[in-house]
Amino acid sequence: MLVLLSPAKLMNFDEVSSPPLTQPELLDRTAILSKTTRNLTRQKIKQMMDLSDELAQLNYERFKAFDPENKTGKAALLTFAGDVYRGFQADSLEADELDWAQDHLRVLSGLYGVLRPLDRIQPYRLEMGTKLHTRKGETLYDFWGSDIARTLNHSLESVGSDTVLNLASNEYFKAVDRKTLNARIIDVAFKEEKDGKSRPLFMFTKLARGLMARWIVENRITDPADLTRFDVEGYSFDPSASSDGRLEFKRPQPAPKSVRKAA
Repeated sequence: MLVLLSPAKLMNFDEVSSPPLTQPELLDRTAILSKTTRNLTRQKIKQMMDLSDELAQLNYERFKAFDPENKTGKAALLTFAGDVYRGFQADSLEADELDWAQDHLRVLSGLYGVLRPLDRIQPYRLEMGTKLHTRKGETLYDFWGSDIARTLNHSLESVGSDTVLNLASNEYFKAVDRKTLNARIIDVAFKEEKDGKSRPLFMFTKLARGLMARWIVENRITDPADLTRFDVEGYSFDPSASSDGRLEFKRPQPAPKSVRKAA
């Protein structure tokens, strides 16, 4: 089974220590894309990504400095911050767990296409939903085409699996060409129960995706049937709301942080 995640904002690169690294599998395509991003103006970056002047300047500098041959990057899985990666807590993985994740987990990326946990990356910000004109079209979906799906097919073959567990956001999973992907896809929903009703809450959903990915790595889960055993942070499998291609997990909605602290 191959697990897919979305990226998030980057933590401070200077605070990340890295084990031996690997080269992203689609680096040749990244090099082509970087020729376009390198020529973006500050104003274009600001408008394209809806950024402040300060963040537009930062990412302008990053695009200018980006070098596909640079050997000073950091491990992809250890550089992302945000709710998903707060749940995953990659920096506390044991070496053997990180090695296992290298084979079974992938992070989708606007700039790199698809990343393994130990792939070397440089600081960047380029969300998959960004509209960016290249020779292949007007969006990053056009640029990546079927490249990501073909790369995932190779990863599936290497682990002897035909199943992809989709823990990525819709924005990123849209970059996976389903017609090219030779896999059964399992989507996951996380819901919070309150006053007899259950609903997905995005802030909890992102954290839960990271919690599940971490649980899979820690327990070396390769059989999709074992996913129903996920029980971290109060979640439990709801068979009545699930189907063959979609698993749903529920839990009582946690109290607001201020209430929990007071208690």
